[in-house]
Parts: sequence; C-alpha cells; structure tokens
Amino acid sequence: MSRRVPPQSDTSGLSRRGVLKSAAALAVAASVTAPTVADAAPATFTHPGMLHNAGDINRAKVRVAAGTDPWLSGWNRLTANSHSASTWTPNPQATIIRGGTGENYGILYNDIAAAYQNALRWKVAGTAANGDTAVKILNAWSATLTTLTGNADRFLAAGIYGWEFCQAAELMRGYAGFDLAAFQDMMVNVFYPLNNSFLTNHNDACITNYWANWDLCNMASVMAIGILTDNAAKYDQAVTYFKSGAGNGSLAHAVPYLYTDSDGYALGQWQESGRDQGHTVMGMGQMGAICEMAWNQGDDLYSYDSRRFMKAAQYVAKYNLGQDVPYTTYTWGTGQSCAQSSQTVISDASRGQIRPVWAMLHFHYNRRIGLDDKYISAMYYDLVAPEGGGGDYGSTSGGYDQLGFGTLMYAK
Repeated sequence: MSRRVPPQSDTSGLSRRGVLKSAAALAVAASVTAPTVADAAPATFTHPGMLHNAGDINRAKVRVAAGTDPWLSGWNRLTANSHSASTWTPNPQATIIRGGTGENYGILYNDIAAAYQNALRWKVAGTAANGDTAVKILNAWSATLTTLTGNADRFLAAGIYGWEFCQAAELMRGYAGFDLAAFQDMMVNVFYPLNNSFLTNHNDACITNYWANWDLCNMASVMAIGILTDNAAKYDQAVTYFKSGAGNGSLAHAVPYLYTDSDGYALGQWQESGRDQGHTVMGMGQMGAICEMAWNQGDDLYSYDSRRFMKAAQYVAKYNLGQDVPYTTYTWGTGQSCAQSSQTVISDASRGQIRPVWAMLHFHYNRRIGLDDKYISAMYYDLVAPEGGGGDYGSTSGGYDQLGFGTLMYAK
C-alpha cells in the first residue's frame, strides 16, 4: 500500500462552517466542512456523532460492498473477530470491580467490544442478527449494572469503558428494541459520577499524581455521555478540561515540551514517555477519541494550540518506529504530599507496541486536512494496517483500551 503525503498546509485558523457530513447517496465522496475550535457545545448535537459520523458509515458500507481495499481488509479483520459474532451472549453484572479483591472487569470490556463490533457489522452490512445482538448486550447491561468499584483503578474503568460503551449505543440509536433511555440513565448515574469525581478531585491526590491517561479516559467518557444524552454542560466540561484542565490530561500538560527534529518535523514530548511506550501509545488512542468526537460535533481539538496533539503523535510514532527523539527530564509531584519524582530518560519499555490507534490520526491529519504526517503514516502503514480491535491485541485490558477498526471506518 502506498502512502500519500500531501504538502504541508496550515489549518489552524479554520472558520466554523458547520460539521454535518453528507450522508446522501454515495457518501464516500461526501465533503467534510471543517470545524473550528469552538468555546461551547453545538446548539444541536449531531447523531451519529461520536467516533463515526454518517459519512464514515456510508463510505465503509459502499466500499465494502464493492470489495474495495483497504476497506475490505478492515472489514475482514472485523468479521474474523469472535466478538463480532451475532451468537455472542452478554454476561451483565450488577457490580464491576477493577482493582483490589474480586476483579471482574474483563467481563465488561469483552461485552463492550462485542456490542461495538456487532453494531459496526449492522451499520456496514445491515445484518439484523448483528444489530439484535448489539442491542441485546446494551439492554442487558443497562438493566443490570448499578456499581463500579475497586481501588483507584475504578476511575480507569469508569473512564475507558464509559466512552467505549457510549460508542456502541450511539451506533444503535433508533434501533427497534434498544432502550436508549435506560442506557442513558446507566451512563449518567453509574459512570458519570466517577468521571466527574476524578476530574474534580483526583482521588484526593496531588494534581500531578495520576498519568495523563487517567484524565483522558474520564474526559472522553464525559464527552461521550454529553453527546449521547444531548447534554451541553457535560460536553463543555470535557472540552474545557482538554484546553485548560489542571491535571495531566489537559493538552499543555500532556504535551509539556516541544521540539523540531533534524528533518524539520515538529515533535511534542508525551507526558508518559518516561514511563513506558504501551501507556504512551494508549494516550494517542484516548486523546484521539476525544478529538474525533469533538470534530464530529463541530470542534477542531485536533488543531488546538497549533496542533500540539499532532506534534505528540509524531513524537510517539517516531520513537516507536525505532528512531531517536529528544527528551527533557520530566518532574512531577506524587501522592497526597506532592513529593517530587523525576524521569531523566525516555523509556524503551514496550517500545514498538502495536495498538489500533493510528488510523484515526493518519486519516485525519494526512487525508482530511492534507498535512505531512511522516511518522504517523509510517507507524500506521508499516506496522499496523489493517487495524483490528478488541480481541486482536491480547486478552488483557490493554488490548481493549481502544475499539479499533480504523482502517474500515477512517480510510479515505
């Protein structure tokens, strides 16, 4: 597969001209009007409008039906995944525990992956059996789950599984038999209180104690719940935290240092780069999800602060491709006392780890807005494509921290 790398262009001053993508006829050719970095939620929320908009769905539908690559290769990865089978049986629990005694959260992330993958199969191929299964999973959990608990890791569960669960529900909105109101209630009453508590209080720890991903997943959940429930206050809460939040997940804290490499590419050091590369790549997926959801509601967080996130993604991709990047000693406060800790070198732990997060970033920066994303492109085409999803990258939680299938849903 060849890579198209258009000339560099500046889109940091985009005007707001609406965000709806045409879903008419052959939507593979639908034009995308560019959002801007807005200060408030849209007057009317777009649905579907989280990770996938109507144009994404129709493009995948048309291209898969025509047997065209890379969409067909992405589709084949989806249908080969056991989670996408319409025979999947949900296993809802009243209480989900992540961290401490009695952990059972793997049940939840497996069922979320199944709900999302069945929803994709329904949207792309129109198979009612998959749609029915997706709805069966969503309804079973909204009728059963009352509590998310455990040690501090409960906030990770509320964040990661909160935003991911909403993606499946958004795709099944309007499907016969789906109890959207009950699902919305579960998200607002079970997930959101933990999301909000973490972003507000950080588990009573020093504001810098928790890694960027903790903030990011909870921000993503708040944003997704806001979109799912048409709640402008929640949506604005997430956007505001992205721009100016006090914790490590806000953009300036997540990307604390900027550089230019010898080839002239702008790079941004990621907050977790001195920790390990698995969590660093995870951050690309968590922040990417926030930016993609916002884009589909008319807000261009991808380009916020002179495309600071793109600089981070280029940095992370370059290092995980085996190349050298600059690194500035990172110092932060830990625990409740803010005792100082430092990382003096970038970590090579889990360097080169593959997670399905790169298609979303490549097809935005390179194809949507025509930027030279050299390292992101190489990471995607050389190491990842075509992207799978939950169940394709190991059985532990890290393999389910992102929903995946970006080749199918984002290729342009």
